[in-house]
Amino acid sequence: MRSLLLLIGVFLATLSGILPSAADEVETRRLLVEVVLAEEAGEDERRDEAMALLEEQGEPVIGEMYEAWRVGRIVLHPVEGAEAPEVLMETNRVYANLLTGEEVVPTAALDKSRAGRKLRKVFKRMVDLLDLSSPDPAKRIQAAEKLGLSQNAEYLPDLKERLQKQNDPDVRDAFQEAVFISELANGSEEEQLAAVNGLGELKSYSSRDFIEKLMKEVEGGERTDKEQMTQAGQAALKKIDARQQMISRVNTLISGLSQGSVLLLVSYGLAITFGQMGVINMAHGEFIAIGGYTVYLVQKWFASSFGPDSVAFGWYFAAALPLAFIAAALVGVLLERGLIRFLYSRPLESLLATWGVSMVIQQLLRMKFGAANVSVSSPEWLSGSLQMAGLSLSFNRVFIIGFAVFVIVGTYLLMTRTNWGLHVRATMQNRRMASALGVPSSRVNMMTFAFGSGLAGLAGAFISQIGNVGPSVGQTYIVDSFMVVVVGGVGNLFGTAISAMGIGVLDQSLQPLFGPVMGKICVLFGIILFLQFRPGGIFPARSRSLDD
Repeated sequence: MRSLLLLIGVFLATLSGILPSAADEVETRRLLVEVVLAEEAGEDERRDEAMALLEEQGEPVIGEMYEAWRVGRIVLHPVEGAEAPEVLMETNRVYANLLTGEEVVPTAALDKSRAGRKLRKVFKRMVDLLDLSSPDPAKRIQAAEKLGLSQNAEYLPDLKERLQKQNDPDVRDAFQEAVFISELANGSEEEQLAAVNGLGELKSYSSRDFIEKLMKEVEGGERTDKEQMTQAGQAALKKIDARQQMISRVNTLISGLSQGSVLLLVSYGLAITFGQMGVINMAHGEFIAIGGYTVYLVQKWFASSFGPDSVAFGWYFAAALPLAFIAAALVGVLLERGLIRFLYSRPLESLLATWGVSMVIQQLLRMKFGAANVSVSSPEWLSGSLQMAGLSLSFNRVFIIGFAVFVIVGTYLLMTRTNWGLHVRATMQNRRMASALGVPSSRVNMMTFAFGSGLAGLAGAFISQIGNVGPSVGQTYIVDSFMVVVVGGVGNLFGTAISAMGIGVLDQSLQPLFGPVMGKICVLFGIILFLQFRPGGIFPARSRSLDD
């Protein structure tokens, strides 16, 4: 009676669209119980009918039940007054009703259910094909690819049958590709020729080795369509290679843009403090480290307060971003008020002084966090990747690129649409004249340095997502960031953005050709040549005063 009420409730929920997946599982459990009871009663026709319906299901409980039945963990529990016994599944000495999934304490002697050899073989094949009927499209794609690459003739009819039931274009293409790959080994000459042409149209990279293998067999054998098959194979390989070259170029571009975005975040703060204020800040890398360690501390606090497996913990990085900016900006304020303000228009002194400050900050970080690097885990929403048209775009890269665009736009608006930006530009052009006209130069200098330091902190937050954080993590980027600022044009933020993206894409393009070390050397050599012909960078700095 309880099971009947449960089935009625699920049926009503399904009509209202509330619990479709729960209804599927209940129906699957009902069919599994039907198979067990029919097998025990020797009713082959009833069992076969239930098995045929089970083949349309894709619930994981089928695999769990098969494994339990195979090792003797499916038992029959007699129930007083019931026409048939309960079917129980035992897991770690705990029994659960196979129909409802509820835990059961046996009150009578249990009989082990035994599946015949023929039924076990059918069940094993069904489990192998289980994910082809999964409600999750990704699982169906993965299962189809796996069976297709096996080229097992036993699975070909099932792939063809289920191909006709696929409505999702991506899933349908995956099933079609699996059918074609399987037909390369198991089809007739006509089917093989059609499969080669079809795989060429699909531009299937996973089929490339299989097509090449078939071409070698065609060369050494005798076929009625030998010439036609050779031409089809060559055309298919050409299409596949062209598609892979395009994907490789796009991946290189995305990798270059993501690396350029990191360079941009690192360099934008330096472009402001060095380009706008004329301060050579060798401690800029330590603001990067401060941002990275801020993310580390926020992660630890979220883990201890909410637990590392909680939903809230997944959002620690979103909370850490503004805190990384604020922490680095506050240290920047202290540095500007305590040291930098006495060194304006004295570049050599500012270079030496900030170099000393960088060593002091590094030592303080070592005393606090230790000399060893600390790791920061990426939140779940930044850990996956987006699969699109053969491309794999990690969410981490996409987010960094998007945030870099946000920084560019935000900084541009601050510099051109606010009074603070107007004061910064006036101070940059002529500090004395700006002060004479009432611009609070001292406060502008402090806020500008704090803003540049805060951007470095944001860069450190993102660097923590692509590598470990250590006291000297910023020193890795300090030389590159100075190159970016100089190439873009000292003081020109738009030029800095173009320079960062260009250097990032160029570096990623050269590394596959020359290797990581030689690739960087080639980039550096290219920058030196560029500066020989254009010493002022892409957009040379223009100022009304060069003496102040």
